[in-house]
Amino acid sequence: MAVHIRPAIQADVQALARLRYEFRASIGTPNEPEETFLVRCRAWMEPRLLPGTAWRCWVAENPSGLAGNLWLQVIEKLPNPVPELEAHAYITSVYVQPAARGESVGEQLLAAAMDWCRANEIDSAILWPTARSRTLYERAGFSVTGDIMEAVLHPGRTFDHP
Repeated sequence: MAVHIRPAIQADVQALARLRYEFRASIGTPNEPEETFLVRCRAWMEPRLLPGTAWRCWVAENPSGLAGNLWLQVIEKLPNPVPELEAHAYITSVYVQPAARGESVGEQLLAAAMDWCRANEIDSAILWPTARSRTLYERAGFSVTGDIMEAVLHPGRTFDHP
């Protein structure tokens, strides 16, 4: 089934929230009812899809609707007096519904985001892959690097949401 990759628009928010729920519920036990999460997620997504924000989202659309998505946040760097680009990209929530997997949908979403990064002078892109997605990112030129450090501030903590 052919998919069309395009930037997300405000009208996609309902489907994007549902994709986010499917993605995260497939890898962990939800701690809030689905409808509560969907309302909260839509409220978060709506302003971030407006022009001029630090967020971008691409969707994979097929005749049945949205089959996948990829979110990207631009992280500004301080101005630099040396020849170095002044923004990073954080790629997150890359998800393709199981029925659309195996059709290079993930590769197409990632290619769209990376093309945008190159066109918009992004210095580097970072992400946290799952074990299953690691080869997708390696094929796209990502590698494990030793110069990023992480401090996990709430290990194993779960959060209750209003």
